[in-house]
Amino acid sequence: MAIIVAGKLRLKPGSRGEFIEKSRDAMTQARSLDACEDFSVSPDPIDENRVNIFEKWIARAPLEEFRNSGPDNDSFSLVESFDINEYEINT
Repeated sequence: MAIIVAGKLRLKPGSRGEFIEKSRDAMTQARSLDACEDFSVSPDPIDENRVNIFEKWIARAPLEEFRNSGPDNDSFSLVESFDINEYEINT
C-alpha cells in the first residue's frame, strides 16, 4: 500500500522563494531513497504566498522514518497555515 501526501501551505508574504530553497535538501534526500517515488514542493502559479506539496512513498514506515530523520532547517517558521492530507492507495 502506497502513501500519497498532498496539499498546500500558505506562507508568510514574500517568503515563497526562501521556503522552496530551504525545501531543496528535503526533496533531494527523499528522492534519493528507494522508498520515495516522488517528493515535490512547487510554487502555486496563481497565489504567490502558496506552495503545493506532493509526495509518494511505497509504505508508511519509510515515510515516518524520513520525517524523523530528514533535514531540519526551520523552514516551517515561514508557514502561516497548511492543509495537507495523507492517502493510502492500493498499487
